[in-house]
Amino acid sequence: MLKGTNVPVRAEAVRVEVGWRTGPGVPDVDASALLLVSGRVRSDGDLVFYNQPGHVSGAVRHEGKRSVPADGAGEGAGEGAVTDTLAVDLARVEPAVETVVVAASADGGTFGRVPGLSVRVVDAGSGAELARFDSRDATSETAFVLGELYRRQGAWKFRAVGQGYDSGLAGLATDFGITVDEPRGPAPAPAPPAPPAAAPASPAAPPAPSAPSTSSAPTPPAPPAPPRPVRLTKVTLTKEAPRISLAKQGGTSGAMRVNLNWQVHKQFKGWGAKLGRAMALHADLDLDLCALYELADGSKGVIQALGNAFGALHRPPYILLDGDDRTGAVETGENLTVNLDHKDALRRVLVFVTIYEGARSFAGLNATVTLTPQHGAPVDFSLDECTVPSTVCALALITNNGGDLVVQREARYLIPERGVSPQRTVDHAYGWGMQWTPGRK
Repeated sequence: MLKGTNVPVRAEAVRVEVGWRTGPGVPDVDASALLLVSGRVRSDGDLVFYNQPGHVSGAVRHEGKRSVPADGAGEGAGEGAVTDTLAVDLARVEPAVETVVVAASADGGTFGRVPGLSVRVVDAGSGAELARFDSRDATSETAFVLGELYRRQGAWKFRAVGQGYDSGLAGLATDFGITVDEPRGPAPAPAPPAPPAAAPASPAAPPAPSAPSTSSAPTPPAPPAPPRPVRLTKVTLTKEAPRISLAKQGGTSGAMRVNLNWQVHKQFKGWGAKLGRAMALHADLDLDLCALYELADGSKGVIQALGNAFGALHRPPYILLDGDDRTGAVETGENLTVNLDHKDALRRVLVFVTIYEGARSFAGLNATVTLTPQHGAPVDFSLDECTVPSTVCALALITNNGGDLVVQREARYLIPERGVSPQRTVDHAYGWGMQWTPGRK
């Protein structure tokens, strides 16, 4: 498509994929959507993005990033190709909403350094490509409106827009009516005290007594608390900066989702090539997200699909395993949920992943871990390339530090000894000291 052109969208539900090619020096890119009425959002809830992944109507969801295989569909697929996807159920978009704007923002640089920026609209049912727009003229922009889904005479169309912003996601969102939580500057200096009032020239006459009140006016209700501004911040942990305080990011209460997402590469190098190819060809690859926990009272345990040890959210251990995904798809995913309302009951939590079946090593696996507190900025990191015959990887260690939960990026591949289970291996590496028996799903 050319900028400004439009095409009909003949599907009840679509996936909107913002794509680019990553590499050294390339900023990260994030997709977002704004639901508009007369060109403006109705409330801050009409922005869907990484910190607010689902619209209240259920019509629009942010599904996250995926690596695209080298032989993936669409122009631009190849080494380093990535997509960030929005799912739009057009049949569920509220009648008042006229337009769903598709935007992208660059984190850590400008779009002039992002190769292969594009947006594709795909039929969610058949997978057929309905529209595609490639943005080729970016320079200093840090945000883009790439396109928009809009109603015309009862039908949906997609228009290629390509409008850039130099003010990032915050500037773009503000232009459409979103209230953004800006970083606070230093507090203003207090005003100097007022000089004392001059004494009156003569004594004031005493006030006349007031008549007794026979009735009192009702106390007016307190005004509603202003809505919280939208937080745009996020945190990526690296080898150089592997730790973050959840309290400093606002993650002090509510539920925190821990998501594991993976993609099997089909291009391999080095000793792991043979194992990696076997992994890519194996249709039933099954990774299990697990957690060892230790509570403040000293009790310990494991959360895992084996033995149906799924945990509980509103009673100890306050950790729940949501699902068991065999595909790495973002929609279902492997998820743990931690109840931060009971964070004082947690002493430490070690999140790890094991290969249950389908491969003998993590070689060739591209995985991302994302921790999303309900009231704070998301924390994410990628796993390093696996260069050892490992079947268990420690992902993140969460420790209670004086009431504050601190997240430590581990990304540590472990090699079980012969006859030793992956769970026992990670237990030994981190000194948990539990007793293990065989388990099955």
